[in-house]
Amino acid sequence: MPLKKRSIEEYKPFDNSELFEGIDNKTAAALAMSAGDLLLILNKEGKILDSSSDLARHPEVASWTGKDWSETVTIESQDKIDAMLDAARQGTVLHPRQVNHKGESGDLPISYVIVCLSGGKKFLAIGKDLREAAALQQRLLQTQQSLERDYQRLRQLETRYRLLFEMSGQPVVIIDHESRRIIEANPAACTLLGSKHKSLAGTQFLSLFQREESEKLISFLGGAVSATKLSPLQAQLSHGATDLWLSATSFSQRGKRYALIYLESERAPTSEEGEATLAMIEKMPDAFVLTDCTWSIISGNIAFTELVGVASIDQIRGRNLGDFIGRPGIDLDLIQSQLRSHGFAQNASTVVGNQDGSDGEPIEISAVQAGDEQGQGHFGIVIRSTGRRLRDLPPVPQEMPRSVEQLTELVGRMSLKDIVRESTDLIERLCIEAALSYTSDNRASAAEVLGLSRQSLYSKLHRYNLGNLVSEPE
Repeated sequence: MPLKKRSIEEYKPFDNSELFEGIDNKTAAALAMSAGDLLLILNKEGKILDSSSDLARHPEVASWTGKDWSETVTIESQDKIDAMLDAARQGTVLHPRQVNHKGESGDLPISYVIVCLSGGKKFLAIGKDLREAAALQQRLLQTQQSLERDYQRLRQLETRYRLLFEMSGQPVVIIDHESRRIIEANPAACTLLGSKHKSLAGTQFLSLFQREESEKLISFLGGAVSATKLSPLQAQLSHGATDLWLSATSFSQRGKRYALIYLESERAPTSEEGEATLAMIEKMPDAFVLTDCTWSIISGNIAFTELVGVASIDQIRGRNLGDFIGRPGIDLDLIQSQLRSHGFAQNASTVVGNQDGSDGEPIEISAVQAGDEQGQGHFGIVIRSTGRRLRDLPPVPQEMPRSVEQLTELVGRMSLKDIVRESTDLIERLCIEAALSYTSDNRASAAEVLGLSRQSLYSKLHRYNLGNLVSEPE
């Protein structure tokens, strides 16, 4: 921070200097102390007769009295001291000059101006401490250097990415999401679209394609903002009837949204069997979904999007399958345990739509794992809705588990509440069978052994379809 050099000659003089007559020594000293941070009274030879300062900030000043002024400064500043004293003796007014005093903690920068006293017999050196200004100037310089380094790094990064963008063989177009106008296009894109280099900037992106493609292109660009991953789109150019495959991703810059569009004239070839398999999966009536090892959705067919109630798989790509399928923290964990143990899970009962507060619709899941044995890879899941099938079936008595082993097999297929109810019925049935065996099928004695009335025992016999259901005579 450069000092503003000026002298008292530049000041407008007082119109009535007689107003200063009668100022006593105490008042004059107070005026001098308020004018600077450090005050020195010198004789004509430059010896310090007296001094005044804040000793907390300038403790070394107390030892200067009786010394030559030039002895208190560094060697580089001694010539400045001599020049200021010579000018003061000749009555010449100098601009403030900076000198460096020798201090206990390093150099002490002070800016001095000299005022003559007693008709030139003595001098008053008024100094201002420049350490705060120097520290501020140093911080400003460091900040400026840091900004220059950051700017240089940004320029280098911009140069590298600009070179990568221009030299890439992949056709790339950047468009403004709001106006759908092309901001930039690399040479490969210009060549593919049949335009001169840098001539596409400002062009409407939709105008490059057939008019009937506009609706699906608008939907595609809108999906690039909302979806984490977007399926490629095939669209036909307005000239030459050439089909292009478009892939898109969005980014933000300075509060605006942009879309990065990758163009391909043809996709990687796939086998005829692979294309047929994908087409069959897409059209199959049962829902199919492909996830990674964390249950994040990668792809799914139309039946799956209809099952979970979304318009397109792109809307939920990347979300966890547990957001739509199963009871939280139960069903998918059990299925994943079976997948890790056996590599597949078959006909596991669960629900879809349980997350919105309702009981959900019952479904049946079969899953298979593809990948290594450490739980990595992918899961392929086939989902069938069983709610309508169960409603359409005529009511039939449900076969009850006959043993503890059969009861434990219900884990993963039924909720804990239903399993507890089944286990209670199982225990009750086993006790009735044991009582009938103990009393040689005498129901009156069996009721007494069980602590039941005959009517209650007959009711339970009917319920569990045990023995001859004709009531005994009273």
